[in-house]
Amino acid sequence: MTGSGSARLPRGAALRAALAGVPALERDAWVDRALGLGAPPDDSPALPRGCVPYLPSPVDALLRLTEHAPVRAADVFVDVGAGAGRAGALVHLLTGASVVGLEVQPQLVTAARALVARLDLPRVSFIEGDAPGLTTALAAGSVFFLYCPFSGERLARLLANLEPAARARDIRVCCLDLPLPACDWLERLPPRWPDLAVYRSARRSP
Repeated sequence: MTGSGSARLPRGAALRAALAGVPALERDAWVDRALGLGAPPDDSPALPRGCVPYLPSPVDALLRLTEHAPVRAADVFVDVGAGAGRAGALVHLLTGASVVGLEVQPQLVTAARALVARLDLPRVSFIEGDAPGLTTALAAGSVFFLYCPFSGERLARLLANLEPAARARDIRVCCLDLPLPACDWLERLPPRWPDLAVYRSARRSP
């Protein structure tokens, strides 16, 4: 399944059903073919210390988080460490949500923007910069995805910038292979997978 635009790609329930018909171990390659993706660009030598090199998110994890967060068309899905745009494009096609990808490596931002331009996905965009400092983009989000982009001080700053939004309204934070420090403003949702954790704003007393 290839093409210069997204018109040939199934969307929503049709895409989920198509992926359900693909053996689990073959889904990542299927999505790469469907999106017309080759090998991702190499990481930049300037990748900041403490940031994790780019690794595309497994399709199985994205299917689970979009269902259980859940991610809806009215959401703004913020992909923290968006890489070459694969996860953002797939989440948009599955859910219809607007997507904002945050990525520190300029060559990956260029690749991500080229992908969504080729697929004609105007509701998917990418911002170049260090995610903890992109406060405007963080303030606009309702669902946040972190596939182990960084830890330590950067993660602490990101969580500090998400806390006001979580205390004011409903947000969801989805973490893949990334343990979060205890946050009294987030509660973990079931099911409890070993790799993926989905949190939402802790319920506030009236």
